[in-house]
Amino acid sequence: MRGRDLSQDSFFSYGSLEERIPADHALRPIRRMVDAALRGMSRQFSSLYAAQGRPSIPPERLLRALLLMVLYSIRSERRLMEELDYNLLYRWFVGLNQEQAVWDATTFSKNRERFIDGEIAARFFAEVMGQAQAEGLVSEEHFSVDGTLIEAWASQKSFRRKDDDVTPPAEEGSNPTVNFRGEKRSNATHQSTTDPQCRLARKSDGQPARLAYCGSVLIENRHGLVVDTELLPADGTAERDAALRMAERIGGDGRVTLAADKGYDTQGVVRELRQMNVTPHVAQNQTGRRRSAIDGRTTRYIGYRISQQRRKVVEEFFGWLKTVAGQRKTKYRGLWRVGWIFTFAAAAYNLVRLRNLVAETVPAA
Repeated sequence: MRGRDLSQDSFFSYGSLEERIPADHALRPIRRMVDAALRGMSRQFSSLYAAQGRPSIPPERLLRALLLMVLYSIRSERRLMEELDYNLLYRWFVGLNQEQAVWDATTFSKNRERFIDGEIAARFFAEVMGQAQAEGLVSEEHFSVDGTLIEAWASQKSFRRKDDDVTPPAEEGSNPTVNFRGEKRSNATHQSTTDPQCRLARKSDGQPARLAYCGSVLIENRHGLVVDTELLPADGTAERDAALRMAERIGGDGRVTLAADKGYDTQGVVRELRQMNVTPHVAQNQTGRRRSAIDGRTTRYIGYRISQQRRKVVEEFFGWLKTVAGQRKTKYRGLWRVGWIFTFAAAAYNLVRLRNLVAETVPAA
C-alpha cells in the first residue's frame, strides 16, 4: 500500500541528540579527544574571563564550533551559525540541544577574539599532542620539516610604496583602478596597506608572486603527526629560519634526524643543525657547479634514504590544510592571527590522524 505524503509539525520531540548520532560516526572519537583536551585547559579558560558579569559563550563550545569550521570547510562564521541552527550533528558536537538558540555571528566573532588574544591554540595543540604521546604514537628521534606559502587576506592593489601617501580619488570608490605596468615592486620598497606584515613571495620559478605568509611544520616520521608549527613573514629565508627554530626545540641529549628538501641544503643550515645534535637528512642540491653541504658521511646510511622517503608525509598535511581546512588563502590578517589559525588547524589535523591511528591499533571484537 502506498503511503500518503502528509506533512505535519510535531509539538514535542522525544529522544536526545545522542541517540540520533550513529555510534560509529567519525566525529565521536574526535569529540572524546576534544573533551579530554578541553578539560585540561579549564584553568586557562578561567583566566580569560572576569569573575563577575554576564555569562558569555562557554569557551568549550566556542572552540568546538571553530573545530567544525576547520573539519568541514566552513568558510565564514556567519555560515557556521546558519548551519549550526539546523544541523543536528553540529549541535551535538558543539554541545547544544535541539531547543537552544544559536549565537549571533557578531557575538561569536567577538568572543573568538578573546581566544586569539590568548595562547589557546598553542595550549590546545599541546593537549592533543599529549594524548598522542600517551598512546605511544609519537616518534622522538626522526622528524621532517617543510614550509608552504599561505596567501594573505590582501589584494595586490594594496601593495604600495612605503613612502606613498597619495590617496586615490574619491570618485573611484573603494576599488580604484591601479596600473603596475613598468613599476618595480619589492618588499624593500613596498608594503601592503591592508596587512603590513605579509610579504610578496613566490614558491618557485614560473609561479606568480603573491602576498603571503610562510607556514612551516615539523612532523614526526612514524605516523605523520605534526609536532610543532612556525609561521613567519614570507621572505627568502623564512623556511630555513623556521626549521632552525623548531629543531632547537626538539634537540636534546639523544641524537635525532631531520629530513628536508633541497631548499634546506645550505652550509649554514647544516652546520647549525649539527651543532644542535640534529643529523641533517637534507636532500642534496647539486645543480650546476653547486656543491651540496651533505656528503657521504650522511648519505651512505640506510636511515638517510628512509628519511627521504618519509619526509613526503609533510605534503599530506599541506594538502589537507589548503583544501579541507580552507587555508590556501587565510581570512585573517596579521602575523599573530594567521599563526593562531595555522596552529589550530594543525591540532585539528592531528585529531583526524589520531582517530585513524587509534582505530587501527584497537583489535576487532
